Amino acid sequence: MPFNVMEHQLVPEHRLLNEKQVQKVVSDLKISKEQLPKIKFTDPCIKILSQNHDVKEGMVVEITRASETAGKAKAYRLIIRR
Repeated sequence: MPFNVMEHQLVPEHRLLNEKQVQKVVSDLKISKEQLPKIKFTDPCIKILSQNHDVKEGMVVEITRASETAGKAKAYRLIIRR
């Protein structure tokens, strides 16, 4: 059985956003979707997500990390192929 990186305790939660959620995020941040930080399609977490979802370039993933000061911190990444 291959190792699932998403089950490791140090890997934060990754969740794909639908287009409505993406529009709210970019509106709240006052940026365009292309201005989001990037994450490659070859990233191990994206590969795991693509096993259960139809992941495509241009989709956005929300990453929720534990934070000592904020409790939880959310980051957003635009999925790219290159």
